[in-house]
Amino acid sequence: MPGGKTLTITTPEGISFSMPLAGPISRFLAWCIDCACVVLLGTAVGVLVSLLSIVSGDVAQALGVIGYFVLSIGYRIFLEWKWRGRTLGKRLLRLRVIDVQGMPLQLNQVIIRNLLRAVDSLPLFYVVGGVACLLSARSQRLGDLAANSAVIRQPRAREPDLRQVLPGKFNSLRDYPHLCARLRHRATPQEAGLALRALLRRETLDPEARIELFAGLATHFRALVQFPAETTEGVTDEQYLRNIVDVLCRGSEAREDRPDGPDGIVA
Repeated sequence: MPGGKTLTITTPEGISFSMPLAGPISRFLAWCIDCACVVLLGTAVGVLVSLLSIVSGDVAQALGVIGYFVLSIGYRIFLEWKWRGRTLGKRLLRLRVIDVQGMPLQLNQVIIRNLLRAVDSLPLFYVVGGVACLLSARSQRLGDLAANSAVIRQPRAREPDLRQVLPGKFNSLRDYPHLCARLRHRATPQEAGLALRALLRRETLDPEARIELFAGLATHFRALVQFPAETTEGVTDEQYLRNIVDVLCRGSEAREDRPDGPDGIVA
């Protein structure tokens, strides 16, 4: 929500970006969903274990207690590790657990934060964990503090407005459709998304970091496909990346007409 807490991450290149942190209410709702899943799974396991009561009631009861404990802890550990920081409840509410440096969780972090749920849930309904979230600058419960993790919100992605980065000027790379097709074949969606995000956030970057970032990205895409020298002559790295994103994100159908006169330069 606007005005909520954010997690600020600075890359080694000096580029900073922020991600919205999940608050106690959304995390509690996700926990309720996960609890319902655990209860349903526990009921199914209980039915299977009850069949053993025919042989030994004590053994069946002991296995039922152990099975429910393992399930209640293992459910979250397994899903957060398998789904990269998400359980079913977190997926439904678009939450994710990450390392505070922005990296995916390691297995030991997943285990630590989930084992400490026993403390965070005291005295009941996560009172300790909720208070810790409210007092923490990063909305971390005790398990998150111990595991160096944080829970972020992932708002539903909106279709980017390419007009912010592609003003509609002539793109000379499109004079070589076979090379454009090769570029779209070789560049991954992740690479295209990284280039687009860099252009969308360019105004928030420090000047030196901005120049360094676009120089690195331009070098990377030049290595993927080599366009004729006349298409890039006199073009800055940022302008070159605009042309690359135009090819990758707008496909082969967006062919601009060349403007008349000397102003028909590469955008």
